[in-house]
Amino acid sequence: MYESKRPYEKQTLNLPFTGICSFAKYPVCTNLDELDADIAIIGVPYDMGTQWRSGTRFGPRSIREGSTLYSFGLNGSYDPERDEVFLAPPLKIVDCGDVDIVHGDLQQSFENIEEAVRKIVSKGVLPVILGGDHSITIPVAQALNSLGTLCAIQIDAHLDWADERSGQRFGHGSPMRRMAEMDHVNEMVQLGIRGIGSSIKGDFDDAKAYGSVILSPKQIRQIGIEGVLSRIPKGERYFLTIDVDSLDPSICPGTGTPSPGGFSYDELNELFEAIANHGDVVAFDFVEVAPAYDPTGMTGQTAARLILDLLGFITKKREKETSHLTESKKIEA
Repeated sequence: MYESKRPYEKQTLNLPFTGICSFAKYPVCTNLDELDADIAIIGVPYDMGTQWRSGTRFGPRSIREGSTLYSFGLNGSYDPERDEVFLAPPLKIVDCGDVDIVHGDLQQSFENIEEAVRKIVSKGVLPVILGGDHSITIPVAQALNSLGTLCAIQIDAHLDWADERSGQRFGHGSPMRRMAEMDHVNEMVQLGIRGIGSSIKGDFDDAKAYGSVILSPKQIRQIGIEGVLSRIPKGERYFLTIDVDSLDPSICPGTGTPSPGGFSYDELNELFEAIANHGDVVAFDFVEVAPAYDPTGMTGQTAARLILDLLGFITKKREKETSHLTESKKIEA
């Protein structure tokens, strides 16, 4: 009774709601010693650094679940606005699972994070880290020192420049201060910073004294993308750390510290493309997704879409540079 009336070739569809929920349904490689890829996605389900609402330990799982909507693009995704196909083979992307987190043990958890990211980098693979609260950026950034000097670009509602809170130096309000103390981080740009509660005035004074460029969404809208790029060192290696609260909470409410006046999806998408084409993005993290505060699931889904967007811009630039180099060699020959 189920026989089809018209002939067709039966396929395995691998629809978003079937199978293992890896990031965008990409292949899984949980043994980093066997890693063979161009891009490695790794989760850090950690929220011991939060100062108010916890829940970012479930961030990587939420982002992965949201990403399955975009799993139809395993052979590349066509963008009709740019008339480009992004993330197409032979590009190899794998999901490396999650860093092991030890409950109540910040030091051991941070050591595990740094070790995992360092191993990915040692294999020449671009690491993409799914947070987790923003304190995870501290060991992530430390693991990148083998790549040479970096410009750190933070996209966030909050300055995250707190030195210590009653002796605690590794909370989610301190990653940019800790990064500024790292020898391989020599420049810093902080975009999306806004509103009361972002940080105390003394933190802003210290960040400015360090030389950090600080711009709010309102200021960015006034000067435009080109104005932003004029303040970012061109052609350098960039580490991007992206907090989901950089987006307006009307779009992404699933975060512990939402702040009105944030970016729209299109604004952040455009900013990603501009930054990716302005220099060499060697790693990035996406943090502070707390799915319990968004029953619609749109926060994790939007985060997944933006991660794929940024990966597409990074790899498309590299693809064009490689193609241009190949063509130049042919002309010289």
